[in-house]
Amino acid sequence: MDAIKGSRLPAPSPVQSFWNADPKKLDDYQSTPELPSTADIVIIGSGLSGVATAYFILKDNPNPPSIVLLEARQICSGATGRNGGHVKPDTYSDIPKFTKLLGVEAASQLAAFEASHVQAIKELVETENLECDFHMTRALDVYLDAVHANEVQSTYKSLYKLGTVDLRDVTVTSGKDAERISGIKNAKCCVSYTAAHLWPSKLVHQLLAKLVNQGLNLQAHTPVSSVSPSQDKKYPYSISTPRGNIQVTKVVHATNAYASSILPEYTNAITPVRGVCCHIESPQGTNTPHLVNTYGIRFDKVNNDYLIPRADGSIIVGGARQAFWHQKDRWFDNVQDNEIIGEAVPYFSGYMQRYFRGWEDSQMKATSVWTGSYSSDFMPHIGEVPGRSGQFVIAGFTGYGMPKILLSSKGLAAMVRDGCSFEQTGLPGAFQTSKERNESKANPMKESFSSLWMDSAKL
Repeated sequence: MDAIKGSRLPAPSPVQSFWNADPKKLDDYQSTPELPSTADIVIIGSGLSGVATAYFILKDNPNPPSIVLLEARQICSGATGRNGGHVKPDTYSDIPKFTKLLGVEAASQLAAFEASHVQAIKELVETENLECDFHMTRALDVYLDAVHANEVQSTYKSLYKLGTVDLRDVTVTSGKDAERISGIKNAKCCVSYTAAHLWPSKLVHQLLAKLVNQGLNLQAHTPVSSVSPSQDKKYPYSISTPRGNIQVTKVVHATNAYASSILPEYTNAITPVRGVCCHIESPQGTNTPHLVNTYGIRFDKVNNDYLIPRADGSIIVGGARQAFWHQKDRWFDNVQDNEIIGEAVPYFSGYMQRYFRGWEDSQMKATSVWTGSYSSDFMPHIGEVPGRSGQFVIAGFTGYGMPKILLSSKGLAAMVRDGCSFEQTGLPGAFQTSKERNESKANPMKESFSSLWMDSAKL
């Protein structure tokens, strides 16, 4: 059955993404026919957040706890299996916004934290010998609107003079050279910095296979309906699922857009949002130019796409906001990844031919289009759930988790495993979940795009 309108539970039978089209060994895996009756830790969610948290809890642990990882659908069928695979830190563009919201020091800390993820993921992939198409590269943010491009260049100069943000890896190219360097028609400015891309669900599946071999109990197709207090002092919580209950000492909510389905206090703080992504390729035998860089194509201050070239010559493109974001109900507070946003499908037709020099005869076509959910709070929520001792949350990555999740999971694992305080983890202070954040009536993304909905209402 389709997801109930307004529900924040995962929808059955999501539209297949390119990353998950081929079957994987752990897709429907259940370590045991029956759920364990007890566990030291239950992790809810099998995306990168949940799996990486389990990895760091077990890594070099002489007294490993019993861990059960529960997934409502197939393994890695949520945001991690539906994103673009782009490990792209934001080292400059949102710094002014976050400086205004958080202060200069916090904004600088955030930029450095994101930048560190490229090397952190590289180290994980190489240490664990994960075959997930990992490639380090340069990201190019390309600006097509002249006014916007001028503002970006002014911002860069201001940040450089201020000296609080490390811009040594960032270069700016403007004028006619921007089109030649980027290969994008009518480019007014492009900004370059280190990034990476990979096959996200392969990363998760291969890492998870190692954890299962270490004794982690994995249970696909096991949605959690509630987490309730129990009378057992050793196992103070009871996890309820259609397959039975588990008495547990600690709980990790790694559910991203679905967090409020179990933790209602996050209803306003973490709002699910649908995005669109597609895979495009040329007909067999057609030669296409080789793209070295990944891209963020900025049409204006609101609309942008991201693009990841794959080694096989195909392209992953995400975005298409122009096609549907004026229709609030189509994407905002919506977890229905079991249906295509039809308005976005024609947007990808002839995409490379339209925007890139030298691709006019490439015959590139979209072979699959899918949607995913992410959350609308600018900052993730990480740490112990306020008022729920022994329950932890790592969620709310605003569709931008690849340059935040891995080291956030490492910090959360230290809290769960070793009892570290949030401050001891070294995570950016803005990530700490709190009662104040949950009770705030503000919704930054909703406010950011309210003008789109108002303009639509006038039509």
